[in-house]
Amino acid sequence: MNRKLENTSFQCENCGAKVVPLTNGSYRNHCPICLYSKHLDNNPGDRLSECKGLMKPIALDYSAKKGYQIVHQCLNCKKTQKNKIATDTIQEDNIVQLMYQLQVN
Repeated sequence: MNRKLENTSFQCENCGAKVVPLTNGSYRNHCPICLYSKHLDNNPGDRLSECKGLMKPIALDYSAKKGYQIVHQCLNCKKTQKNKIATDTIQEDNIVQLMYQLQVN
């Protein structure tokens, strides 16, 4: 798949936000407002999943190599996967809020 085609705007199916592509050479795979993603891949970047379910952010993970990652779980098939956090101003507060909610629950 052409990486340029993957870096496009989309409307979040969870919160309805209009999400613009990143301009720093990275790719966005989750909404910066609600942090939800969509189950598009069987393996990172392949876009071969037939599920297409919404993926709820359920945890945060940190790796020295990839930095912070959001752990998503598909609401349809329950698959979990990690996604590198696309850093931008909008979502920094949302990530802090997610961390707080995970500690409370």
